Amino acid sequence: MTHAEQTQKIAAGKGFIAALDQSGGSTPKALKGYGIEEGAWSSDEEMFGLIHAMRARIISSPVFTGEKVIGAILFERTMDGTIDGQPVPAVLNAKGVVPFIKIDKGLENEADGVQMMKPITGLGELLARSKALGVFGTKERSVINSANAAGIAAVVKQQFEVANEVLAAGLMPIIEPEVNIKSETRAECDALLLKEILGALDALPKGVQVMLKLSLPQVPGTFDPLVAHPGVLRVVALSGGYKRPEACVELAKNAGIIASFSRALLEDLRAQMTDAEFDAALGGAIDEIYTGSTVKSVPVAA
Repeated sequence: MTHAEQTQKIAAGKGFIAALDQSGGSTPKALKGYGIEEGAWSSDEEMFGLIHAMRARIISSPVFTGEKVIGAILFERTMDGTIDGQPVPAVLNAKGVVPFIKIDKGLENEADGVQMMKPITGLGELLARSKALGVFGTKERSVINSANAAGIAAVVKQQFEVANEVLAAGLMPIIEPEVNIKSETRAECDALLLKEILGALDALPKGVQVMLKLSLPQVPGTFDPLVAHPGVLRVVALSGGYKRPEACVELAKNAGIIASFSRALLEDLRAQMTDAEFDAALGGAIDEIYTGSTVKSVPVAA
C-alpha cells in the first residue's frame, strides 16, 4: 500500500487495529496466556523468538486480513523480523493491514497520579527505519491513575511533543494516554483528559492530524468531541483489562470509535492448538471485535 492508501484505509476502513506490541516486560505474561510457561526459554533471545513465532502465526493466518483488521501495531523486534523471508511490515501491507510501531520505552514511576513515558532514546533513527520499511505510524503510551489535573496536563503535553516529532518524520502518531479503568476517579479522569486533548488538538496547525488510543470511557459518548475533531484521523480504544465480551459491549456504546485490542484479541489462542483450531479461535475473536467496532448500540452521526 502507498502512504495515501494507508491513510485512506485508517481514516475510513471498516474494522479494527490489532495490538501485537507486547514488549520485554510484558512478554512472559503474553507467552503464559498463549500456553507457554516461563521455563520454556533460557534467554531473552529465545523468549523473543517464541513471541515472534506467535505473532507470525497470527499474521500468517488466513483469517487475519485487511477485510476486518485494518491495522496492526508491532513491537520493534517484530517490525525488524521476517515471516517466510519477507519483512513483517511488507507482509502486513500485502494483506491490506496497515503497520504501526510501538515507540515508547516504558513508563516512569507514578507522580501526580500519572505515569509519564520514559525518554525515548534513538527516536529519530527508529522513525527513519520504520518509514523505510513501509510503516505508517507509531504508538506511544502513558498511564493516568487518578484525576490530578496537573498530572493529566503533563501527560498530554508530553504526548503531543512526541507526536510532533513523529509527524516531522512523516509518520502518523497514535497518542495513548491510557486511563486506568480501575481508577476510583475514572469519570473525572476522562473529563480532564478530554479537556486537555481538545486544547492540544486546537493548537495543531490546520490540516495536521493525529490518532488517539483511549480507554473506553466510563460514560459512553464522552469522547464524541474527539471523534468529530478535524485534527483527529481516527479514535481507537484499548481493552484495558476487560475480557473480550465486555470490551466489545462497551466499545459498541461509543459511536465512531474502533478497537485496538491486545489481550482481548489474543485471549483464546494457545500454542498447542492445531492450525484449524487456531484459525477458528482467531477468526471468532476478529469477528466479535469487528462487530463491536462497526455495529454500534448508539446512532452513528452522519
